[in-house]
Amino acid sequence: IRANHTVTHLAHKALRHVLGNHVTQKGSMVAADRMRFDITHNKQITREELREVERLVNEAIRQDYKVNTKMMSQEDAIKSGAMALFGEKYGEEVRVVCVTGDGHDYSMELCGGTHANSTGEIGYFNIVSESAVAAGVRRIECLTGPKAEEFVDDLENKLQSLSYLLKSNIDTLDLRVANLLEENKKLHQEIFEMRKAIASGAGTKEQNLEVVNGVNFVGKILDDIPVKELKAFVDESKKTMTSGIVLLATNNDGKASVVVGVTDDLTAKYSAVDLVKIASAAVGGQGGGGRPDMAQAGGTSGDKIAQAIEAVKAYLMGS
Repeated sequence: IRANHTVTHLAHKALRHVLGNHVTQKGSMVAADRMRFDITHNKQITREELREVERLVNEAIRQDYKVNTKMMSQEDAIKSGAMALFGEKYGEEVRVVCVTGDGHDYSMELCGGTHANSTGEIGYFNIVSESAVAAGVRRIECLTGPKAEEFVDDLENKLQSLSYLLKSNIDTLDLRVANLLEENKKLHQEIFEMRKAIASGAGTKEQNLEVVNGVNFVGKILDDIPVKELKAFVDESKKTMTSGIVLLATNNDGKASVVVGVTDDLTAKYSAVDLVKIASAAVGGQGGGGRPDMAQAGGTSGDKIAQAIEAVKAYLMGS
C-alpha cells in the first residue's frame, strides 16, 4: 500500500509532464496489489504517452529518491509549490509529502497517506489499462513491484505461446498477425462475392422466380448468411429483375432474419415495410422497418422462414 500510494505522486508528476499542466487528480484508489488514478484530461491517452509516463516513473524509482514528510501551514505549503487537490478541505496545518533527489524536490503534494521511505522500494511500475470514467476524466490502472513483474511475465508467456501457435517469433509477430488479418479479409470478401452471385441468380427461372398475381416474385432461403449481407444480396437480386419483389431469408442459430426488396416501379402499390412485417409475424417477430424499397425484420423462429415466404406470397395473391 505504501509503494502504491507513493507511486500515485510519481505518476501525477509524470502525467503532468507528458500531457500538460491542466492534469489534476480527480480521485484514486490505493490497494496492496494495485493502484487506480483518475485525472482531468479531455481525450484518450495514447499508447506512446502511457509508455512515456511509465518510463519517467520507473526512472524516478531507479533514482531511489527519498520520501519525506513535514508539517507546514497551508499557506506556506502552497507558496512552496506543493500541489493540493482542488475542492479538498485542509486545516491550517497540513502534511506535505516530498519526493526529494538531486538537491531538489521532484514532487511535493499535500497528502495524509502512508508512503514508502524511498522510491526504490516501489521496485517497478506498469500501467495496465487506460479508460474514460466521465466527461473529461481519464483513469489509469497500475501495478507496482512483484505484481507488475507478474503482469509482464504473463504477457511474455502469452506472446511466446502466440508466436509458437502462429509459427513466428516475437520480433515479427505483429507482421505475422497483420498478414493473417489481411488474408482473412480477402477470404471473407471472396465468400461474400460467391454468396452474392448465388443470391443474384435468384432472378432467373432456375432460381425461384415466380409470377404471383402478375408480379415477379423471388422467395429464397439462404443458409447461414450474416444478416448484414442480406441487404446487399437483395440489391443484387433486384438488379436482375426489370420489375418485381425479392424476399431473402436466413436462419442463424435458430433466429430468423428476413429482408424484402421492391423495385421502384412497384413501391406505390407494395411497400417493403408492409411485406416484411407479414414475414416477421410468421417467424415470431415484432414487425420490422426500413424503406418502401427495402426493409428487414427478425424473429425467434428460424425454422419457420419457409412459412414467411408463403405468407408474403399469400398476401400478394389476395392483393
